[in-house]
Parts: sequence; structure tokens; C-alpha cells
Amino acid sequence: MLPSSRTQLGLFFILLCPANIIGLWWAVGSPLVMDPNSICRKTKRLAGKQAELCQLEPEIVQEVAKGTKLGVRECQYQFRFRRWNCTSHSKYFGKILQQDIRETAFVYAITAAGVSHAITQACSMGELLQCGCELTRSRAPPSPTAGPATEGTAWEWGGCGDDVQFGYEKSQQFMDAKSKKGKNDIRALIDLHNNEAGRLAVRSYMRTECKCHGLSGSCTLRTCWQKMPHFREVGDRLLERFNGAFKVMGGNDGKTLIPVGDNIKPPDKQDLIYSADSPDFCSANRKTGSLGTRGRVCNSTAMDTSGCDLLCCGRGHRDETVVLEENCLCRFHWCCVVQCRKCSVRQELSLCV
Repeated sequence: MLPSSRTQLGLFFILLCPANIIGLWWAVGSPLVMDPNSICRKTKRLAGKQAELCQLEPEIVQEVAKGTKLGVRECQYQFRFRRWNCTSHSKYFGKILQQDIRETAFVYAITAAGVSHAITQACSMGELLQCGCELTRSRAPPSPTAGPATEGTAWEWGGCGDDVQFGYEKSQQFMDAKSKKGKNDIRALIDLHNNEAGRLAVRSYMRTECKCHGLSGSCTLRTCWQKMPHFREVGDRLLERFNGAFKVMGGNDGKTLIPVGDNIKPPDKQDLIYSADSPDFCSANRKTGSLGTRGRVCNSTAMDTSGCDLLCCGRGHRDETVVLEENCLCRFHWCCVVQCRKCSVRQELSLCV
């Protein structure tokens, strides 16, 4: 594995495997995931800027952990119907991160986006001393087209706008930390590009929200502020970029990336890029990080990636009836308890063979 990618791969597993420090991120359910002190005790494995954040701003590291957890959940949601479903199983996930494939590009992007989103939200909620609401004094007035308004309405910035630039910079500081030795290798350039694409999926899609003020419901004054997109929107946007990701190769100078193929436009900053083809993920293979699709639930009538034909790789599927228990006949009792019965529900499932 290239030196520049060792640092990033190392980051993805400190919390996942605390006894064997391989990295920092994909740690769903680990008690260490919300503990910056546990992360920062491992700073010898972190790059300079990361170690600096741990020493000077451990509360930022706690938001970094929240952001990566946010990225995990979104990745697993977006890939829930695909052959590779963004598993956090350490023995297989590490192999994914060692390859420069499209799936890895999405992981880097959604993680960088999650970190940026979580830190920005913590600023707006007043949970960090270093930041708060967005400063708006130097900004242009809000657009009159930002929502319904009447003629003669006065406009001003106010409320608590999200300081997305602070979240962007802290995500960049932590996620882009690379050793000098690896700055010019192809993998490092690709990782940095995908990190930036993830952050831009948050920063470039801020929305304007406004509130009217005036007597009897009139809108004589309008206060507006900037809000981040919902993280589901960020995930949807990055999945579109994943579907249209660009394959690239390194230029002769070792500092540029060139799209592979004839008459292909260079990718822009928001595109995802990769340099190696993905495995088909049909069969279990620890070398490639594939868990296979045997036993996965599929949709026997769908024609998309969730359909049995595609998900089961042409092997076919079997139908199985399962009995599930769920809450039913729920009643609200004053005050303030909801009591439910347990009902058995039979469900027909299609499973890949």
C-alpha cells in the first residue's frame, strides 16, 4: 500500500479495533467512538495536523467522530441494495480501503462530508467555543426570490446561519493530513480530490431560510440565514457522483490526474474519481474485501440493483417465509404511557442462493 494511503487507512480503524490500532473511523457501536481522549492517546499513528488537533482542540475531534459515524450510516443507507453494501466488518472493509476503486471514492467523500456537517452543526448549536453562528456583516443582502415575499419588504441577514466554512476548514485539516513523502503519488491525489468533493457537497448547496416579521401576519421585515443541506441530500448527491465517477491515471509529472478514455472531459472538483476497476462483489473474497451476496434479501420483481437478477449475480434466489414480531394495537394512556401488544406477522422474503 502507498505511504500516503497508510495514514488514511490507519484512521478508519482506531475505533473499530481499539486493541489493534489500524485506524480511526468506521466504529459503529464502539464505546470509543465518542471519546476523543481515547482517539488522541493514539496520536503517534496520526499525521501532524491530526495530532495537533488532538492536543489543542479535543472537542473538535469528538465532532470528527460524530461526523464519521454520520458518514457510516449514510453510506450503508445509500448502498443497502447494492452488492457491496458498505459493510463495516473490519477484515473486509480494510481491503476495500486499500484499493483505489469507486466504492473507496464514495467512502472518502461521504466521510469528509460527514465531518464537515457535524462540526458545522455543533457550531450552530453552541457546542463549540471556537465557533458559533455565521458572520454575515460582510455578505450581500439576501435575494428577494428566497421564498414568498411582497413588494417593499425589507431584508436583512439574521438568525443563526450555519458557519459551514469553519466545518469545511476543520474537516480539511483532519481529513487531508498527509505525510510529505506521499504528497505526489496518484493515490494521495485521488484521496484528496474525493475528500474535497465530499466537503463541497455540503458547502456548495447551502439553502436560504427566512422568517417574516410584522403586525397581523404582515411581512414588513424579513430575516434570513443560511442553512446546510440535510445530510440525506448530501448522500443522494454523492451517490449520483459515484454512478458517474471518472476513471483517471497519473500524469508524467506525478502531480496531475488524467481521465482515462477518448474525448472525456476532465472531472471537476465535485466529481468522484478512481483509478482501478471494482470487483463484482458476487462471491466472498477476503483479498478484495467482498462478502458476496449469498443470503442477501432481494426484490424478485425489481429491475434495479435491488432486484434478485442483479443482486444475486444470476445464481437465482429462494423464497422463504419468516415470522416477525412487531408492536400493534398501541394505545395512549394518560399520562404519559403508550402500551402496545406484540403481533406475529408472516413475511415472504426472497434470498440470494
